[in-house]
Order: sequence, then C-alpha cells, then structure tokens
Amino acid sequence: MKNQTLKFSLIMLIGANLFAQNLDINGYVRSYMGVLTNDNYDYSINQNTLDLKLKRTDDNVSFFANPFIYQYPNQDAHLGLREAYMDVYFDNMDLRIGKQQIIWGKADGMFITDIVSPKDLGEFLLRDFDEIRTGITSLKANYYLGDNTVEMVWIPTFTPTIMPDETSIWSRIPEFPLPITIDESQKEIPARLENSEGFIKFSGMSSLLDYEIMAGTMWDDDPTLHVSPIIELGNPQPLGLMLTPKHHQLTLAGGSFSSELGGFIFRGEGAYYMGKQFSALNPDQMNLPTSLLEKDYVHYLIGTDFSIGTTRFSTQFIQRAILDYDDMIVQEELDNTMTFLANRTFLQETLTLQLFGYVGLNNEDALIRPSLTYDVADGFEILAGANIFIQNDESETTGLFGHYDDNDMVYLKVKYSF
Repeated sequence: MKNQTLKFSLIMLIGANLFAQNLDINGYVRSYMGVLTNDNYDYSINQNTLDLKLKRTDDNVSFFANPFIYQYPNQDAHLGLREAYMDVYFDNMDLRIGKQQIIWGKADGMFITDIVSPKDLGEFLLRDFDEIRTGITSLKANYYLGDNTVEMVWIPTFTPTIMPDETSIWSRIPEFPLPITIDESQKEIPARLENSEGFIKFSGMSSLLDYEIMAGTMWDDDPTLHVSPIIELGNPQPLGLMLTPKHHQLTLAGGSFSSELGGFIFRGEGAYYMGKQFSALNPDQMNLPTSLLEKDYVHYLIGTDFSIGTTRFSTQFIQRAILDYDDMIVQEELDNTMTFLANRTFLQETLTLQLFGYVGLNNEDALIRPSLTYDVADGFEILAGANIFIQNDESETTGLFGHYDDNDMVYLKVKYSF
C-alpha cells in the first residue's frame, strides 16, 4: 500500500503542476470513530479520510475527479476513485463521459428512482449519501428544451451493490435451519454489449410543479439468493443448503414530483419494477425458501417538508407492494416504512441539532439517528451523534433495522473542509 500511496502523491503533484493556474482543488480531511454500546464497548469504526475534488474548466470542456483514501489503524489504506469524468458543452446539449454519480428522484434517504448509481452498503445506511452512492462508468447526455431537460444514460458494464463483508457487523446472511455453503461463481455479469444498461429521464419545471419521468432497463444491483438443498446419495434429508447469489434483469418506469403550497413542500416518487425474483417457500423441500417467483412490484413514497420558526421538519411514507402476490413468497406483500427529520440551528447557525429516523411499520423496528454539529471555525466542524436500532421483541421477524439491534453506537467526527 505504501507504493500505492506514493503513486497517488506523485499523480497529485504532477497534476497540480500541470494545471496549477486553472485547477480548483477542494475536499476534506476527517477522523471518524464509533463505539458500540455493548458490554465491551467495541469500536464499530475507526477511520481517517482524505477526500479530494479536482476540477478544471476551459471554454467548452471540463474535467472532475474525486480520489479518496480511507485509512484504518493496523490496516493497509484503501485508495479509491469515486468519480472521474469529462464534460463537453454544446449549445443545447452536454455530454458527461467517465465514472460518475447519477442522482435522480426526490426521496430523502431512500432509493426508488435513484437507482442508476449502485450503492456501497459496507456500513449499512450510515455513511453520508455521497459515500453510499458509488460512481459508475457511463455516458450521460443532457438535451435542453427551454426549462425542460431530457437525460439519457448508457452504462456499458454492470456494477453491483457493494455488500458488507461476511465478518462485518453489518453482514445480513439469512438464518437457515441447516448449514450453508455460499457459491459466488454465478454472481458476475459478463462485460458484453448485450448486458449494458440504459436509462432515460424527462425533467420539467413550472411555477407550480417540478417533475421527472423516467424509464430504464437494468440489472438488479442487489443479488437474488438462489437456495438449493445439498443432497447425499441414499439420504433423502438435505445435509445443508447451497446459496448462489445471482443478478437478474429488471425493467422499470417511474417518476417524481415536488410542489410548494402555503409554505409546505409536497413530494412524491414512485416506480413500477418488472421481472423481480422473489424467494418463495417450497412445500416439497421442508418449506425452505428454495424456489423463486417472478413478480412485478411498485415502490413509492409521499412526503412533505415544512418549517416552524427556525426548525425544519420532513416526513415520508414509503411502501413497496408486490403485485399478484403469492402466499409462498417470503417477503410480505406490503412493506411500509416512514422517515422523519427535524433540524434546527442555534448560535448564529454555528450549532446544528438534528434528529433523523427510519421506522419500519410492519415489524415496528426503527433506526434513530440524533446528531449535534458545531462549526468551530471556518471549514472546521465537530459532529457527535448516535445510531440507535430498535427491535420489537414480540414481532415474528426482526425487520431491516431490528436485525441490527446489537449495533447501537455513539460516534464522533472531526472534519476540516478546504
């Protein structure tokens, strides 16, 4: 890793010398420590970060790069490149070529039509969202029609969601009554033209309404687990289960809108997904989830933002509904979630108190995230917070958030932006 860091430093020095007159450099340095509130007070994270943003603009072209380094004690540093793209500007059209984050939709903290860029779930949903979204190599074209925009995206090679390592506290391998073996031999999607992804979005704006209409054909970023019994010759009882993650193709269409009325901002977003594979119980194999059923589903939200004095509030209701539901499907027909946000500043906006939360209505579980941010000086801030997972002990299933009931933590971030 020392050689990798040296190369990174040399590239930065050469780049700065070549473009010193017109190169804009900004970014941040951050120290981030989290401690679990268990009996041993284990560290949930101990990370140092250097995040750089480099930009140069000429007459009708520009480039942007976002290299970063994550460093953990007693480990090799991780050098990454979140974005690296070129922009070319024409009279009525822009082209963006390279690795880029693409953000669509109106939702806060949820991914409904915002599915072009895959996710990094190595720390569940706790990272900042510009770190959860991963850059993806693609060609994006924006064509402008007055106040309206047509955006087209072509992704030549599929990039999946980054899932937590099996040893991570954020790993979520389903519990089975038999020993499991994981076979990842079918997880890769061959890099061929026929396997590329494509999206299109129309954005409109008026004095009353901002809206987007989108459609796309894609690979499911999250793999489906194909479960099969491991059978020994002469023994009718399975010895274990083979889990084979695979990605399947999806088609979707959807849109979003926002409008302001009487000091309230009303938001909505929804998508219709076609061809999703859902795990289903198999009565012939001990009622284990060894079958798959292909169903369409809808995913939508409605939300509102408003302020009372200097306090800003936001709330959303989100539902995922499986159509033509079959009782053998493991997932529930309707999955309901709510989010809420309250944010207020004090001391001439140098102190910010925020409370954000997800509430799973099906299982009565939740993730509550209080935080306090203090701007010590220009560009220098200290953030203290907690991540509190709540599980309903009387529920038959743990739910998305209740599954991490043992991962309650407090954390501290010290950050200097430049």
